[in-house]
Amino acid sequence: MPAAMPTLFPRHIAVPLLALLACAFAGNHIAARIAFDDNTGLLLAILCRSGVAMLVLTGIVLWQRQPLGLPAGTRRWQLLLGLLIATQSLCLYSAVARIPVALALLVGNTFPIVLALLTWALGGGAPTRRNASLMGLILLGLVFALDVPARLGAAGGAGAQWSQGVTLAFCAACAFACALWITDHKLAALRGPVRSMLTLMIVFCSMAVAGLSGLVPGGMTTPASSTGWTALGILVLLYGSAFSVLFVSVPRLNMPQNAPVMNVEPIATLLFGWVLLDQVLSGMQLLGGAIVVTGIVLLTYRKAA
Repeated sequence: MPAAMPTLFPRHIAVPLLALLACAFAGNHIAARIAFDDNTGLLLAILCRSGVAMLVLTGIVLWQRQPLGLPAGTRRWQLLLGLLIATQSLCLYSAVARIPVALALLVGNTFPIVLALLTWALGGGAPTRRNASLMGLILLGLVFALDVPARLGAAGGAGAQWSQGVTLAFCAACAFACALWITDHKLAALRGPVRSMLTLMIVFCSMAVAGLSGLVPGGMTTPASSTGWTALGILVLLYGSAFSVLFVSVPRLNMPQNAPVMNVEPIATLLFGWVLLDQVLSGMQLLGGAIVVTGIVLLTYRKAA
């Protein structure tokens, strides 16, 4: 007899919960920037973050007695998924360390565009005229949010840190889009809890190998002061808590209808960055950010059946 479907949360509960989780993810990135400014290594931050989340997910999988066997032909795709998420984490944190956190997340959150184009390129349906228009709107908003005209018109050009940060954030978006495509098209037969646990295990192991081999100079550097240690602890706590609550609650959150609420994350990051990091954006950049968030919400919105 099939298991009963879990009861959905009422929308007045699901929406605030998703908004709270988005704020927790935003706080995780703000804490990461504070930790990086205190000399914390990128690999160490990802290692701690993924390690705690992996332990929580392992506990959930064991508690639910999920079968751990992988369907035939999925092992290499599961490995690739884990490596893509590791790449996305490293690129996004590297961007956060170089440019204002809100801008890094705005660029990183363009993954729905990349996913739509990737799906089309690999034989899926072409974007509708509505979606294509929204993609153009998002890109236009990014031009304003990143203050591209002023950057390119400056005497010194865009600046190495700015260019590197934007490029790394976009690489994070591409890696995450590829990971989502693999999840939907190659690993759909694998149970979600097991897939997520294995993904985090691969992320953790790849960061450990990269750290031990010295592939990323300073990647395993410990914080220079108590401020960095505190920020690292908050980073791990916020990410681990938000990831775990989201994972456990997602069957009851009616994600097809409510998922766009998660796009409040860049807005929360902007507010946290202003209050905690003194990262202030111009009026034109704020307008561009609003356009990007609005476009992404509309692009990812699905009417309830």
